[in-house]
Amino acid sequence: MAKSSPDYSLKVDGVEGLCPAGEAWAEKNLSDGKIPVFSCEGPCIRGEIARLAANRVAEEEPFARCCHAEVFCVPHSAMARWAKESDRAVMIDGCFLSCHGRILKNLIDESKIVHIDALPLYKKYTDKFLMDDVPEEERKEVAHQVAGKILAKLKEEVLSV
Repeated sequence: MAKSSPDYSLKVDGVEGLCPAGEAWAEKNLSDGKIPVFSCEGPCIRGEIARLAANRVAEEEPFARCCHAEVFCVPHSAMARWAKESDRAVMIDGCFLSCHGRILKNLIDESKIVHIDALPLYKKYTDKFLMDDVPEEERKEVAHQVAGKILAKLKEEVLSV
């Protein structure tokens, strides 16, 4: 089995229409100058902790959650425009594979992305896959701790600029 892959692309079928709720959310966040926050959304425990941590980070000013699927798959949407036009973006991946981060850096200016691998911030569960292998309260507590570390990093690197 190969341990790496060359660059590749995926074909994404076009779509008609837009998500009305997503359009309103993105337009408001763009006009308010919010920094979009993306996360891994995988079913594994690492993706779940990244997702929960991103939700917590996005509760703080000047951050807000951004829909990665809409940015990745609906290029004519306000969500994609918000991601592309924002001065900064935060990408919280669940592990070193950086799945969402590798896509995002090809859609928006990579120099605007603060890319964070959440796993080194808690160093647990490397022998588990499913999020349900870790009790819900424990997942939430670890994600809360990870979010605190990420917010401290963002205050130092993003908000002090």
